[in-house]
Amino acid sequence: MLRRHARTACTVLAAAGLALAGLQAGSATAAPHDKDRAPTARTAADALGAASAQPGLLRAMQRDLGLTRAQAENRLANEAEAGAKAAGLRLDLGGAFAGAWVDGAESGTLTVATTRAADATAIRAAGARAEVVAHGLTALERAKEALDRAATAEAPVRYVDVRANVLVVEEARAGAGARLVAAAGVPRALVKVVRTAEAPRPLYDLRGGDAYYMNGSGRCSVGFPVTKGTTQGFATAGHCGRAGTSTSGFNQVAQGSFQASVFPGNDMAWVATNANWTATPYVKGSGGANVQVTGSVLQPVGSSVCRSGSTTGWHCGTVQQHNTSVTYPEGTISGVTRTTVCAEPGDSGGSYISGSQAQGVTSGGSGNCSGGGTTFFQPLNPILQNYGLTLRTTTGPGPGPGPGEPEPGGTWAAGKVYKAGDTVTHGGAAYRCLQGHQAQTGWEPSNVPALWQRV
Repeated sequence: MLRRHARTACTVLAAAGLALAGLQAGSATAAPHDKDRAPTARTAADALGAASAQPGLLRAMQRDLGLTRAQAENRLANEAEAGAKAAGLRLDLGGAFAGAWVDGAESGTLTVATTRAADATAIRAAGARAEVVAHGLTALERAKEALDRAATAEAPVRYVDVRANVLVVEEARAGAGARLVAAAGVPRALVKVVRTAEAPRPLYDLRGGDAYYMNGSGRCSVGFPVTKGTTQGFATAGHCGRAGTSTSGFNQVAQGSFQASVFPGNDMAWVATNANWTATPYVKGSGGANVQVTGSVLQPVGSSVCRSGSTTGWHCGTVQQHNTSVTYPEGTISGVTRTTVCAEPGDSGGSYISGSQAQGVTSGGSGNCSGGGTTFFQPLNPILQNYGLTLRTTTGPGPGPGPGEPEPGGTWAAGKVYKAGDTVTHGGAAYRCLQGHQAQTGWEPSNVPALWQRV
């Protein structure tokens, strides 16, 4: 845990979309018809904004991931397609689903794991690589929950490594992992204990990534601008302030105050700003350029992700695991995403974005932007849902119904946060959500098959 006092920079060290690796499998369903399958890579990329990534984001991916511009563009498009495809397969496989990931290369090859060898043919037919493993994701996630309840800072990080099909416990002191496993009563065969020299901590330090100050002293970073009715503000990390904490902006002008905050448990908060501040649909990118935000679809394990913060600016890396649990000295937070993006004190609360899809806000981690490190972000969709916030986006109204199509109507509603597996009605038909996101005009179920499957 890194603490900085008055006038000291405090930050965060630095995986749906859906949290493919971290979501529990849904109930088994019949395979959908071909026409209901996720769209092609370019169709998904167009729908989710991956096909129109801005130059600043692409340059940062080139720098931090060693890509050419064409490779960065292809990677974003392929990751959008892989997320949509994996979401549909997760529903098809039900309890046998054991996670999914992309290879991180330009091709964006998707691998889907299952505990049933008979599923391999269907996985390959959907255009993914199949891997048969011993443990389902549900069993591993339940074991992790048991560890979370007994965890201490001696075993600070726990996550399901879907690639290895194992529950990983990082221990800061020899023997701590084994003691935790024994205390929680988790089968040792499910767990791999690894030693870490780093101790993750939150970093204390209306455009995403800009600085703000708490009570005129500590500094954090804006996550994503939001609205709540006519009130404007931004989402950020809960450890940056408590309800009632006043804030000033990057220019030290009075800005607003924290309306609600949760930490530990989660690491989420939101700040309402005064009339002098306007929420914009942008994140501060490389060189201060605006990077547009078009939605909040959480991307798969292996996807590229970039972070904006007020100390170290714009850096990129990849998603390692979703639904990670971290025990800081203040307590345990769950449901965060582990990444390879670097960060330093003062970056706390700042924006993580993949293509144009908002991912989350910086929580904590270890290392720095000179030598690298491991960092964690609190996913954004739970913040939006918990506080009834609407993400500011650049997405305009989508097309209306075509000839012969039913008029909109039903239970689907713009502004609502949906998670994978949720069902709605719209235009006289029923749909199942494939990837978690906040609904918006233009993303009606009939318009975006990357997010919704007709049932």
